[in-house]
Parts: sequence; C-alpha cells; structure tokens
Amino acid sequence: MKKILVVSPHADDETLGAGGTILRYSQNGDKIYWINVTNAKKEYGYTEAEERQRRCEIEQVAVKYGVEQLDNLELKPTGLDEYKTSDLVQIFSEKIRNIQPEIIIIPYQYDVHSDHRIVFDVVYSCTKAFRYPSIEKILSMEILSETDYAVPDHGFVPNYYVDISDYIEEKIDILKEYKSEIKPSPFPRNEEAIRGLAKYRAAACNVTYAEAFRLLKAIEK
Repeated sequence: MKKILVVSPHADDETLGAGGTILRYSQNGDKIYWINVTNAKKEYGYTEAEERQRRCEIEQVAVKYGVEQLDNLELKPTGLDEYKTSDLVQIFSEKIRNIQPEIIIIPYQYDVHSDHRIVFDVVYSCTKAFRYPSIEKILSMEILSETDYAVPDHGFVPNYYVDISDYIEEKIDILKEYKSEIKPSPFPRNEEAIRGLAKYRAAACNVTYAEAFRLLKAIEK
C-alpha cells in the first residue's frame, strides 16, 4: 500500500489529468491524499452561492475517489503569483513531510495557466530525496485545455502511461460533479474530448483507454 499525493491548482484538474489513475490506485488499496490549491471564495469575487457550490463539489469528488485526506488551501485562483514563493514552498514542504507520500502527481511544467506553472515549481522544489525520502515517483499530468496550449518548444511528450480502461466511465461521471467545468463541444472540456484523449493515449500502450504522464523521477527501493 502506497500513499499517493495529487496536487491540483484548481478543482477539476485532478480529474482531467489523473482521474482514472486516482481511481485505479484507490481501488487497489492505496491511500489518496489530495491538495487542492485554489478555490472560489467571496473575497476573490465569487458569489456565496458559487463558493458553497464549489466546496460541495470538491467534497463529493473526494468521497468518490475515497480520499484519505483532503487539504483545500483555498488560495486565490489566477492569483498565485501574488503570494511569496517562499511562503508557498513552506506550505507544501510541511504537508509533504506530514503525508510522506511515495508518489506525487502534479501539473505539467509548461501548462499555459500561470497557476499550474507556479504549483509545479513550488511542489517540485519540495521533492529532493535527502529532504523528502519517502518520495519514489513524481509524475506530471496532462490536463485538457491547459497542457495542450504549451508553447511548441515545450509540448507535452509523455513517457509514462496508466491503463484506465476500467475507469474511464467513472472518471467522466466524477468530472460531471463540476457543473461549470464540463460543457458540450466545442468547449474543450467536453465528454467526447476527454474520451478521445484517453483513446489516443491508449494507442501508444496497447490498451483501450489510458492517461499519459511525464515521469520526472523514479527511485527503486
């Protein structure tokens, strides 16, 4: 049994990028830890209804994944650059030391959204083996409408695949918990696109549906 830490800049990123993988780990008996970095709050310009709805959505998603521990940091969406990097590093350093995960899943380094890039930089700085010895594997996930907008020289080239054939329908059902985040085509986060990306990635690894990642580090113990 391993501890899996998934870090999402925004609620829904975890499901878009690694929903099937989370389900697979969870149903195999591994413990899922989820840190969601930002959230809709009234002080950030959202209505009270939007704030309540998003919190409810996050809680429902956590239940469906069987999350062992949810940390909703509730920082400002599209505003992570307003926080001191050292403060963010301190937050994640403490949480990683407390959780002691073997596997960490984070956004791709060159996602178009600045929040994603900041989360990558901050969390990756908290993965040095001599300071965080529990970590055995670090994966960057592929998030629709963010990773695919990376500049050409930094396009996402996966080197690690997870068979999610048994979990694709459940992944899509979970994503539907986020009422405002999945819409009909041509909106990029639509059911056909999610299924299509998983089918496309599956062709590289001889399965029916797959999620793709960049393996950043692997330590065999």
